[in-house]
Amino acid sequence: MFRSKSRDETTTAETEAKPAGFVRRLRARLNRGDSWLTYDLANLLPKGRIDEETLDELETRLVSADVGLETTATILDGLRGQVARRELGNIDALLAALRNSMLDILRPVGRPLTIDQTKRPFVILVVGVNGSGKTTTIGKLARRLCDDGLKVMLAAGDTFRAAAIEQLEIWGDRNDVPVIAQGAGADPAAVIFDAMQAAQARGADVLIADTAGRLHTQSNLMDELKKVRRVLGRLDPAAPHEVLLILDAGQGQNALTQARQFHEALGVTGIVLTKLDGTAKGGIVLAIADRLRIPIRFLGVGEDAEDFDVFEPGAFVDAVLAPAPEARAPA
Repeated sequence: MFRSKSRDETTTAETEAKPAGFVRRLRARLNRGDSWLTYDLANLLPKGRIDEETLDELETRLVSADVGLETTATILDGLRGQVARRELGNIDALLAALRNSMLDILRPVGRPLTIDQTKRPFVILVVGVNGSGKTTTIGKLARRLCDDGLKVMLAAGDTFRAAAIEQLEIWGDRNDVPVIAQGAGADPAAVIFDAMQAAQARGADVLIADTAGRLHTQSNLMDELKKVRRVLGRLDPAAPHEVLLILDAGQGQNALTQARQFHEALGVTGIVLTKLDGTAKGGIVLAIADRLRIPIRFLGVGEDAEDFDVFEPGAFVDAVLAPAPEARAPA
């Protein structure tokens, strides 16, 4: 079962506790060498002093990495106040203050998914736009839950794309997890209703329901998701117990727009950010945390099952601020 930590436990020690392989891949794929945020920053310090030029450069780097204007302003306002009070005397002090500021934003959303085993099945409704990585994320999540000893079932609610059903069935076979599916074009709400009944009858611990990818601006398709919610509620008034939104981190600020509109329509309870191995620099994680305060459950940095792990604020911030291990100069 995934359990939450106390916010006070979010320290550098998280990086050590987290599987070293995932942290290393996260750091390497976010930075691809030196950290985009801190690389060469020391050279901007005239006579070792932190000044407005240094902060302006830091501001530019944050905005260009999809942190967003509002969240960047929040971070920089705090740093400027510390500079004015002469609390930041050198680059190390600046980086420490930057780390603390980022952690202040991320700690409130660092809440791993917890499966309430008093609710059987615990229903996870997975939503997101086309290409965000929903079906792949479902497969990876199913594997984690099975490894945790839970009995999992999948519902192939994406009936508009035949390949989605096949892809989910492949993941089901790989993880030895049953998949409830109908033919392409079937009513998604009916498929998920049948899957819920099957999960109840078979004593499943968790039901993960896939849905068709849709743009957040397509109101008719968003209405269909609301219908799925209503249908699930007929069998369990509390279902779905988790509305998990999958976002492509490479979409930048558009991912924040997607999150807002899905949340307004459905009441998103958790977020997974995928494709951090692409062009994304990770700044959108800060923007979403700061603007929406929705728990970030997992990060994805690649196609393999091992490239998917629980979001931990301390590990993420250290990955952003530090260069990739292979980029460090020999001692």
